[in-house]
Amino acid sequence: MSYIIETMENLALQSAFFNLEWGNYVMIAVACVFLYLAIAKGYEPLLLVPISFGMLLVNIYPPIMEEGGLLHFFFLLDEWAILPSLIFLGVGAQTDFGPLIANPKSFLLGAAAQFGIFAAYLGAMALGFSDKAAAAISIIGGADGPTSIFLAGKLGQTAIMGPIAVAAYSYMSLVPVIQPPIMKLLTTEEERKIKMEQLRPVSKLEKILFPVIVTIIVCLILPTTAPLVGMLMLGNLFKESGVVRQLTETASNAMMYIVVILLGTSVGATTSAEAFLNWDTIKIVVLGLIAFAFGTAAGVLFGKLMCKMTGGKINPLIGSAGVSAVPMAARVSQKVGAEADPTNFLLMHAMGPNVAGVIGTAVAAGAFMAMFGVF
Repeated sequence: MSYIIETMENLALQSAFFNLEWGNYVMIAVACVFLYLAIAKGYEPLLLVPISFGMLLVNIYPPIMEEGGLLHFFFLLDEWAILPSLIFLGVGAQTDFGPLIANPKSFLLGAAAQFGIFAAYLGAMALGFSDKAAAAISIIGGADGPTSIFLAGKLGQTAIMGPIAVAAYSYMSLVPVIQPPIMKLLTTEEERKIKMEQLRPVSKLEKILFPVIVTIIVCLILPTTAPLVGMLMLGNLFKESGVVRQLTETASNAMMYIVVILLGTSVGATTSAEAFLNWDTIKIVVLGLIAFAFGTAAGVLFGKLMCKMTGGKINPLIGSAGVSAVPMAARVSQKVGAEADPTNFLLMHAMGPNVAGVIGTAVAAGAFMAMFGVF
C-alpha cells in the first residue's frame, strides 16, 4: 500500500501543476488567445498556429526548449540564420515582381515605409537598449518576421529574439487590423477613390533579368544582404526561368511549409514566462507597434506626395503596402480602396511597393550588419 501511495505522490509531483509558476499560466492563456485569433478569426493561421502552439508547449514543459530538447534544435536553425534564409527562398518562388518592374516608382514607396525601422532604432536607443539590440528591435517596423530573426541572430541578440520574433509575426498577422485606421486617417475619400492606370505588360526576359540584376547591384553594395536578398532572388529566378519547375514547386510549397512549422514552433517556444514577462519585452512590443504604425504612415504620406507630383495618378493607399508583409499589406490597400469605390482595383498596383518593401527591409538589415562590422 505504501508503494502505491509513494508512486502516486511521485506521479503527482511530476505533473506540471506542481512545477509551473503564475507566469506560465499567463502565457498559456496568451497562447490560447493567439490560437483563437488564428483559427476562429483567420488571422494568418499559417504563422499564428505554430507560434502559439510552441508558446503553449514551452510553458507547460519548459525543458522542451532547454539544450537537448526538441525545440532547442529547431531554435538553433534560427540562430544560424538558416530558417529565415529558406523562408526568403520560398517567398521568392511565390512572388511576382512584375508590378514592381512595370512601375519602378514603387521602389520609392517601399523605401518610404522603412522609415518605421529607423524610428524604432532611435526609440530603442532612447529607452536604454544597446545599439545592437536597438537595431534588432527596429526591424519589427518592417513587419518582417524572418528578417527580424535573422538580424537578431547575426547581432548576437538571442536573449531578446523571442519577443522580437513574436512581436514581428504578431504585427504581420494583424496588418488588416492595424493599417486601415491609419490609412483612413491620413487620406481623404477623394484620394482613396483614385483609380490608377493599368500596368504595362512585363516581358519574360525582364522577369528573368530582374532577380539577377538586383542580386548583383544590392549584394555588391551591401554584401551582408546576400543570405536574404540572394535567397529571395534565387527563388524568384526558379519561378521566372520556367526551366526548374520541380525546384519552384518544392521551394514554394513543401519546403516552405516545413520551414514555417520549424520556424513558428521554435519562435513560439522562446516565449517562456521567465523570458517573456518582463519590462524589456513590453518595451519591445510597444516599440514594434509604434514602428509599424510609423512605417505605414510614412508610406501613405509619401504616396500622397507622389499623388500631388503626378497630378492625381497615384492612389496614396498603395504606400501603406510598402511594409514587407506580403501579400497581406497589398490586400489591405485593395480592401480600403474598394470600400471607397467598389470598382477600384488597387491590388496589383499595391504589390509593387509590397515586394519592394521585402527588399527594403533586407537591405536595412544588411545596413545594420555593415554598421556593426558583422558578416
